[in-house]
Amino acid sequence: MMSKKLILGVALPLLLAACSNNFVEVKKGSESVAVVDRAKVANCVDKGKVTVNVTTKVGLYTRTVETVEADLTQLAKNSALSERADSIVSGESANFGERVFSMYQCR
Repeated sequence: MMSKKLILGVALPLLLAACSNNFVEVKKGSESVAVVDRAKVANCVDKGKVTVNVTTKVGLYTRTVETVEADLTQLAKNSALSERADSIVSGESANFGERVFSMYQCR
């Protein structure tokens, strides 16, 4: 029978690593999608909006705001690719783990 210390010693680092990492796939080409201020898109083509959401809790652990926001932004960049948009603007967020992004073609 495995000791509780051994199980905790193995499980805890794995859980912490999972909680700190981003869970979202980085699609090829998404690195070229810019996150810009609304003022920078005045002369761009509006490609629509996308609402994205991610998991904010893993077990008893609540993910950090920075990690959740990074995942939301990556999801929006991934969505922008399919709409042929090259820029996104972060919009409102009614709930932690959810955000609306506007997508634009500026280049």
